[in-house]
Amino acid sequence: MLAKTYGSAVQGVDAQTIIIEVNVSMGAEYFIVGLPDNAIKESRQRVETALKNNGYSLTRKKVVVNMAPADVRKEGSAYDLPIAIGMLAATDQVNMEHLDKFIIMGELSLDGTLMPIKGALPIAIQARKEGFKGFILPMENAREAAIVDTLVVYGIENIKEAVGFLNDELKLQPTLVNTREEFFDNLSQSELDFSDVKGQENIKRALEIAAAGGHNALLIGPPGSGKTMLAKRLPGILPPLSLMEALETTKIHSVSGHLKSNGSLLTSRPFRSPHHTISDVALVGGGNYPQPGEISLAHNGVLFLDELPEFKRSVLEVLRQPLEERRITISRAKFSVEYPSSFMLISSMNPCPCGYYNHPEKDCVCGPGIVQRYLNKISGPLLDRIDIHVEVVPVAFSELTSSTRGSETSNQVRERVIKAREIQKIRFAGEDGMYANAQMSAKKVQEICVITLAGQSLLKTAMERLNLSARAYDRILKVSRTIADLAASEDIKVEHLAEAIQYRSLDRENWAG
Repeated sequence: MLAKTYGSAVQGVDAQTIIIEVNVSMGAEYFIVGLPDNAIKESRQRVETALKNNGYSLTRKKVVVNMAPADVRKEGSAYDLPIAIGMLAATDQVNMEHLDKFIIMGELSLDGTLMPIKGALPIAIQARKEGFKGFILPMENAREAAIVDTLVVYGIENIKEAVGFLNDELKLQPTLVNTREEFFDNLSQSELDFSDVKGQENIKRALEIAAAGGHNALLIGPPGSGKTMLAKRLPGILPPLSLMEALETTKIHSVSGHLKSNGSLLTSRPFRSPHHTISDVALVGGGNYPQPGEISLAHNGVLFLDELPEFKRSVLEVLRQPLEERRITISRAKFSVEYPSSFMLISSMNPCPCGYYNHPEKDCVCGPGIVQRYLNKISGPLLDRIDIHVEVVPVAFSELTSSTRGSETSNQVRERVIKAREIQKIRFAGEDGMYANAQMSAKKVQEICVITLAGQSLLKTAMERLNLSARAYDRILKVSRTIADLAASEDIKVEHLAEAIQYRSLDRENWAG
């Protein structure tokens, strides 16, 4: 007898409905076809044992499972539950009447309990799009899927609950999440505050500009000067996530399995800080079965690379395209997937291997040419994509031991950042995918970042003395436009340009000796 259940395959951050056809006849063989991976092929042992341990009979049966469309690769153990339900329906142990109304997903333990799955949110979005009535899945993923309104989501603990519900023997309570109410109620404030940082007012100003315009930044300073401490407080001054941004970010974390158990919509901007031993695949995504990398997990948030020169050069070079295009495409022979990766890159580094080059009190012990060689670990094209380079000087002992807190809280800085972002939102209202100054194209820079003759003269002198590239020229204009926005100025003034130029520390003549 033939039965059909419906599951879903996740590709990139989107899902595709999979029809699972199960035919049971006399015999003792088991076949599964339709491009399954090893985890699905091993489902036979999990499914048969779980069914047996829960009192369901499949003795002397030949089972053929077809997963259609057959040219789409399926992976993971989340197909255990729809296969098991299909086998029971094909043997008249489950009513087939409701099977075409639900997407069913879940990994089975040997005792029949369900384990959480990846990608519940994009699966739920696709289920609603295709007109399914509901979604049956493990209880741990129910709140995540229930973000999607108008789709009835049933979280279950074990296969008996699924069978009882489909046979109209058990009533399940749907999981309900008021997405908008939960989102606005849980917009979290960062526990890390700018007021915890004593001194470093110039660095706080640089990070405020970076947050206001979505600019990438590089902090250069000796060990213990506060680079990491400052970077970790950056999400606290960024504008709160919009509901659409929260949905985008949650989809990526759902696909990668990074959402907490019983988690729902992400309400704070992600902050990702991978170790410098990370591989290029782990950073940008990929693998035999492509998964999002750190740059996609940082989408709509911050990617912090501590000790930038210690990262492998090949790892840093793969960042160049995503920084420009704000997405990454993973291509394989038979398919390709695309992940969004619109993030702010905040990085830090010591000025030299010993860490004390240009230190006001300690002497650098690095030999001639060592500083330049250390800096050359970061390619020029990558440095050009970082809008703001700023030196972090150690805090004086008198400031460090002071009992007074920093001058401003993160909330005070955030208010100014939000106002600047509102100006940019109006400016780019007609531009698709553009909402911050850092995202302006070269054509848009020429159109928007108009400077006076005095400003042109200042910028010409800076370009000649610092030997800046054309990309660095655009970066200075973008940063100066953000500084003007923070000052609520319609025009870019000379003082705005002058401040933007000083945030190109590594371009200064003879900086590395």
